[in-house]
Amino acid sequence: MQITITARHFDLTNAIRDHVNGSCSKLERYFDHIITANFILSLEKNGNKVELIVHAPKHNLKCEAVEKNMYLAIDNAVDKMEQQIKKMKDKWADHNKKSLKKNLHFVYADLIERNEGKKRVKIKRILAEELTVEDALEKFDNIDAMYLVFKNIETDRVNVLVKKDEQHYKLIEAQ
Repeated sequence: MQITITARHFDLTNAIRDHVNGSCSKLERYFDHIITANFILSLEKNGNKVELIVHAPKHNLKCEAVEKNMYLAIDNAVDKMEQQIKKMKDKWADHNKKSLKKNLHFVYADLIERNEGKKRVKIKRILAEELTVEDALEKFDNIDAMYLVFKNIETDRVNVLVKKDEQHYKLIEAQ
């Protein structure tokens, strides 16, 4: 993240610069996709004013804080920005969950039944999550089923994990 500090109507000290840089590391903890952070520090009649503008992919966030103490104003501006970043990150997470649901693949399993000499096919829709083989094994141990259908992230193919006994598994990969 690139940090820009602009001081208006006063000289910027190293202590204020260090405080701003320390505060920015706090923002990076919450969201690591921040491109730039612009701090505009100004000394005005009604107190010390801090404007903080953060540029992230597809987002520009802005907040202001006015306090009697410059350090307190910086802290308040960063706290306000944290709230905006958390809100934006939640929206990203919700959006990614929706797009993840779009990326889930349904697998049709043909189940053949024979009734009075006629074959009847039942189709069962199975939700195939995108997992690695290790994640699938871990998930499979936590459920009580004989098989687990998933889309292998590494090969981008549908796999079926079948339990042979307590310690042996069989992995079937579709071509």
